[in-house]
Amino acid sequence: MGDQAKLSAGDQTADFAVLKGSVGPDVVDIRKLYADTGMFTFDPGFTSTASCESALTYIDGEEGVLLHRGYPIGQLAESSSFMEVSYLLLNGELPSQQEMTDFNYTISRHTMVHEQLLQFYKGFRRDAHPMAVMCGVVGALSAFYHDSTDISDPEHRRISSHRLIAKMPTIAAAAYKFAIGQPFLYPDNSLSYTGNFLRMTFGVPAEEYELHPAVERAMDRIFILHADHEQNASTSTVRLAGSSGANPFACIAAGIACLWGPAHGGANEAALNMLREIGTPDKIPHYIERAKDKDDPFRLMGFGHRVYKNYDPRATVMQSTVREVLDALKVDDPLFETALQLEEIALNDDYFAEKKLFPNVDFYSGIILSAIGFPTTMFTVLFALARTVGWVAQWNEMISDPGQKIGRPRQLYTGPVQRDYVPLEKR
Repeated sequence: MGDQAKLSAGDQTADFAVLKGSVGPDVVDIRKLYADTGMFTFDPGFTSTASCESALTYIDGEEGVLLHRGYPIGQLAESSSFMEVSYLLLNGELPSQQEMTDFNYTISRHTMVHEQLLQFYKGFRRDAHPMAVMCGVVGALSAFYHDSTDISDPEHRRISSHRLIAKMPTIAAAAYKFAIGQPFLYPDNSLSYTGNFLRMTFGVPAEEYELHPAVERAMDRIFILHADHEQNASTSTVRLAGSSGANPFACIAAGIACLWGPAHGGANEAALNMLREIGTPDKIPHYIERAKDKDDPFRLMGFGHRVYKNYDPRATVMQSTVREVLDALKVDDPLFETALQLEEIALNDDYFAEKKLFPNVDFYSGIILSAIGFPTTMFTVLFALARTVGWVAQWNEMISDPGQKIGRPRQLYTGPVQRDYVPLEKR
């Protein structure tokens, strides 16, 4: 008999098993709580509830740790590639040389989308937000690739997983091209996953696209750092949608819709808008004082994190990447000088240290993406592109779990008790 947790409420007492993971907090197994006691737990936001069992990603917010299948994010971002991390998340282990070659080949051969799918873009307004376009187009994939939507077939799941990862850069680049009125570029199988995306986004048919190695590496790192992040809002959305048996394309479209929210995927856009509001380095002290004033609505965006109460481990990698990109592109913009000085001041200010408000990954990634040439409306699209591999891996893990059930959260009802209907003429 393992550890037990005892719950006492009124004259009732019930024992529940305590489950242990390979690392991290123990959890109290309350699956029989309602059956045994007639009560539910109340946990808005599910911040104290483990909704699933997963072997993909581990986060320790207090210590600033992020592991993918046991590997620290810093090591992966420094030494790996996004395709290798994708393989790792999908398969559980780092690939051999042959496995990596085969995986790259498979993904590169799935990058084109059905020609009729490209006609979808013409149905949107030119000023449509790219995330609105992404929701629609990705959701429509199931209308084109229904030969891989039998979720009970492992081979169908594998093919649809590869299709989603491979086609997302093509769909995202097309959303950008449509917004600026340029022709879509078809994928180039000779390029890397990330290089191909950059070419489809910034290349034009009239001339050869020159791929900048520093930009390609920075973009690949950003993709790695956003690949998966445990049971966040969009991942939980994908799992909840998938628990009903919905096809994977619909599930990922649901994840994209959730990610669009400014509290989730829009944080790097908010951080960049804040830097633009500050404007120049000489105004930083004024805005620092405003941030400290609890009666002032101004907040420093890109600092602190819901989970990390230490330095965001992804931000450490981004910190050096910012400088690499700015140096390589020879970007001269007061925005970047403001960002670097704000970072230095905040890191050395006792107020921010006490509140553990360290620069997070969104603070740095927004600066890099802007320097590369992405408009802020594309930031969340890039997040969705990278997170697709995490969503797909989480969806696969859930479908493969024999104990998986359809998601059905409970509620604390506070509305009227039963009452009788009164005809309209008597009200």
